[in-house]
Amino acid sequence: MPKQLIEIYPAIPAAIARLPELASNLFFSWHRPTRALFEDLDPELWKQVNGNPRLMLRCVNQEGLDAAASDVLYLERYRQVIARFDGYLSASAPRADEPLIAYFCAEYGFHESFPIYSGGLGILAGDHCKAASDERLNFVAVGLLYMQGYFVQSVDNDGVQHAHYNENDPRDLPVEAVRDATGNWLQVAVRIAGRDVIARLWKTKVGRVLVYLLDTNCQQNNVEDREITHRLYGGDASVRIRQEMILGLGGVRALRMVGLAPAVWHMNEGHAAFLILELVREGIARGLEFAAALEAAAAQCVFTTHTPVAAGHDAFETGLFLHCFQDFLVEVNVPPESVLALGRTPAAAQTFNMTRLALNGSRHVNGVSRIHSAVSSRLLADRWPEIPAEENPVGYVTNGVHVPTFLSQIWSRFFDQKLGGEWRQRLSEPEFWRGVEQVPDAEFWQTAQQVKVRMLAGVRARLAREYADKGLSTVQLRHITRLLDPERPNVLTLGFARRFATYKRASLLLRDRARLARLLNAEERPVLILFAGKAHPADHPGQQVLREIKLLMLSPEFSGNVVFLEDYDLRLARWLVTGVDVWLNNPVAPLEASGTSGIKAAINGRLNVSILDGWWAEGFDQDNGWGVPAADVQDAERRDALDAAAMFSVLEEEVVPLYYARNGRSFSPEWVRRCKRAMTSVIPRFNMSRVVQDYTLGLYYPAAQQYERLMHNGASAVSAFVAWKQRVRALWGGVALCRLTDPPRELPRAGHLNVRMAVSLNGLNSTDVRVEFVARRVLPRSRVAMPPLSSYREESYDDAWRALLQPTGEMDGAGATVYELDATPQNCGQFAFEIRVYPWHELMTQPFELGLLKRL
Repeated sequence: MPKQLIEIYPAIPAAIARLPELASNLFFSWHRPTRALFEDLDPELWKQVNGNPRLMLRCVNQEGLDAAASDVLYLERYRQVIARFDGYLSASAPRADEPLIAYFCAEYGFHESFPIYSGGLGILAGDHCKAASDERLNFVAVGLLYMQGYFVQSVDNDGVQHAHYNENDPRDLPVEAVRDATGNWLQVAVRIAGRDVIARLWKTKVGRVLVYLLDTNCQQNNVEDREITHRLYGGDASVRIRQEMILGLGGVRALRMVGLAPAVWHMNEGHAAFLILELVREGIARGLEFAAALEAAAAQCVFTTHTPVAAGHDAFETGLFLHCFQDFLVEVNVPPESVLALGRTPAAAQTFNMTRLALNGSRHVNGVSRIHSAVSSRLLADRWPEIPAEENPVGYVTNGVHVPTFLSQIWSRFFDQKLGGEWRQRLSEPEFWRGVEQVPDAEFWQTAQQVKVRMLAGVRARLAREYADKGLSTVQLRHITRLLDPERPNVLTLGFARRFATYKRASLLLRDRARLARLLNAEERPVLILFAGKAHPADHPGQQVLREIKLLMLSPEFSGNVVFLEDYDLRLARWLVTGVDVWLNNPVAPLEASGTSGIKAAINGRLNVSILDGWWAEGFDQDNGWGVPAADVQDAERRDALDAAAMFSVLEEEVVPLYYARNGRSFSPEWVRRCKRAMTSVIPRFNMSRVVQDYTLGLYYPAAQQYERLMHNGASAVSAFVAWKQRVRALWGGVALCRLTDPPRELPRAGHLNVRMAVSLNGLNSTDVRVEFVARRVLPRSRVAMPPLSSYREESYDDAWRALLQPTGEMDGAGATVYELDATPQNCGQFAFEIRVYPWHELMTQPFELGLLKRL
């Protein structure tokens, strides 16, 4: 076959001249009427180009374009889309005083035709940008443009995963080169290992939001450096550190080059943490000392961690770091040890840890669910060594999803009819969404089945193409797809699709194959399970799990009841989360930081059967799916056996009987009621607009304000604050508490609690510390959990009793300062209490940011 390629492209008729503009804004990724304009030009070509509108316009026949330009109905749809697009972009801009947020991430999952993502982190980042656009935030994002992206997966009949990489042609992607006024392509230079590495600037439009992407495939670079941005999560540590230098250092320089001055820098995972060092370098260049430059940078940085295990955090050998940053260290003119200390953890002193850098360079840190925050607080506790893990500064904003992207178009039209078009503006209003409960069950079920039919047809066609491309047996295909029948959509269909990391336990139900066979093969109540997912090419245990599932699919006992779908991407994800009846999730708790695939299923009225971890621990309300408590045992083998048995029990005793409890109807009324509840409970609480608002109010605005407080008088305030911190750290070892009086064992509600303490300040002033009485009610029992969704929302609880002790002006015999508390109890009950002293300064972002605390 000839290897050279020549492309003959059509001319766009004037009547539809703005199609290229629509193809160049990722607005199409969540606005299905826009995508439909391209698909209807040639539905078969649309499949072949994987839903890529730019490639579509270059390859579609001229006759198809001309026909559309003369089709009255097509032109009316085109005009409606253009009106919606223009109206969306022209809506009110952010206020002039709105702080600019710069969001950094190593991957973005906007659409399957733009393959610069691997999984949940990227899809979440894409959703964050989309919601920022919807909410009209003053927001810009930065990432890398990978010329091969993540791998394309194929799996042979031995269950072996094969990774293939396709070269991305920038003409096919919704990107354009960033140029200056004279037309020159903008580039930034980053010194890495003694040489300049050049990165070109691209931009993509996500509705109103601009995302700047960097790539190093420039002629000025040597071959090794040109491949830095070749593959997402590819290569060894030397490639990864250079990728992260381009993202962090180069990303900041790119924003400066285009004239932007962000007030807040948000690092979505530790890959981007080198931006902190670039901000420090800028501060030093402005005349700040190293410590002051770090303090100023930290004030305006937000760090979101997604990884609940220490092994998942990027760390580089010290020698590799020093080699790559040799020129940086010379430029900032500080001892290498000062920089290395920013990334050093007590457990691994010879590595530079990106999470530790992010913690040292940020004053605003969050996890992505309530449970994940608690796990991260313990995991990262040595950053604040004297602070109880549950009180350290790791907060949380529980993840959500971009509803317009992942809600089926069929449901969108249904909501338009039943709730009115304003539902898109009322995503976070629980009372509004209760209107779904008033919809007749038969109409709801009919709509849900239409979505399922579309999924079954799409998956069946995908399998048919796979078998045809591989030249596999059509007889085998017929057996495998016997339950994937759009004409018979009443078979209970379960879905499990995600990264095949071992902690996600894709093969958990395969532990008891006899029980699984009984569950799936019941003649009157058959069950189909659809699996999809990729294992990283270096993750051999994950690939073995995948192999086990693929071989199960091909075995006679499970053929037709277990189906593995290869090359999991966003298109397949949308089909599955919208169309399966039940979404399975059985991670090792508490290792699921959040998980969002189950949210995508629930907003489409699908029911989760999931271990209670991540978002589901906050989303499950006993009535909107099934929550399975994780086994509380230490032995991994026994834990998996118990969790598998619990999942089986729920499926056998509740899920399957309820789905098939139709009693002569075409559906189960109780099943439909639960599906409605899934929608009404999850949409208003786990949509991405709510998430972005929580970040804005709880993290972005406070970070911008803190930076202003530090820098409003130039360098003087931040320099004095740093000097104060250094003095406190030097003297803190000698600070001690001594109780002068013991509080009474009992106290009437109207009485007064009097406590006197002597505090040895070791040279600190009384204004340098706070001495605090802290009590937690134990009877009646205190609340047992933090509020759901966000730790940054104002919540008032009557079980916590705090009061400050005040200096009396006295000194005890040893020269310690006397503090006294005279407080009235706020409630009755039994309270566990302590007295504590910790540093305090008006410029502190968090009361415990120094990690220093003495308790008695």
